[in-house]
Amino acid sequence: MKAWLNRWRRRLWQALFYRMVFGERTAQGTPLPHTRIAPSTCIEGEEGLQLADHVFIGHFNFLDAAGGLRIDEGVQITNFVSIVTHSSHRAVRLMGRSYATHAGTAAARPGYLQGAVHIGAYAFVGPHSLIEAGSRIGKGAVVCAYAQVRGEVPDFAIVAGQPARVVGDVRTRDAALLAQYPDMQAHYAAWAGTQPASPVPASTPTPPSDPA
Repeated sequence: MKAWLNRWRRRLWQALFYRMVFGERTAQGTPLPHTRIAPSTCIEGEEGLQLADHVFIGHFNFLDAAGGLRIDEGVQITNFVSIVTHSSHRAVRLMGRSYATHAGTAAARPGYLQGAVHIGAYAFVGPHSLIEAGSRIGKGAVVCAYAQVRGEVPDFAIVAGQPARVVGDVRTRDAALLAQYPDMQAHYAAWAGTQPASPVPASTPTPPSDPA
């Protein structure tokens, strides 16, 4: 009896709270029929979110869109990912108790950092990763699990580590896959703009001028 009740409870919870359903809308009401966002994902400042279609955002993510968050077509954000567009810890230390009673906007507080984040088309963001304010992730890039991204990630780059470093280029594997599945070449070129070329030399993400 207990096992049956437990299975029923899990199925009910899955249906009500954790089911991924196609069909979202932008903040302006534009339909996104192929976009899915898990109900367990928290989005703050949703009015600052620019969302494209064919996006997947999985469970238990935190998306801070208050400073501007643009997610292009085909992006996959897995689970337990944090994307932040502001950092207040320095301002809190500087201002102490006066931080809570400051009359101006948050951005006007001394030491407060705010910067928009842009995730390019068909990029992949792995579990437990952190994308900091002011970062830009290029199209087709892969952010590996547990990576800490601060700054610029080149198009098609694979980044890993804390802080994230370029460790590869997705076009190496993509070229082999397209040779195996040549009928996919037109679909690939439609978003990538070209067939996979020789990968660019590895580099490190460029940090913002005023890191958190």
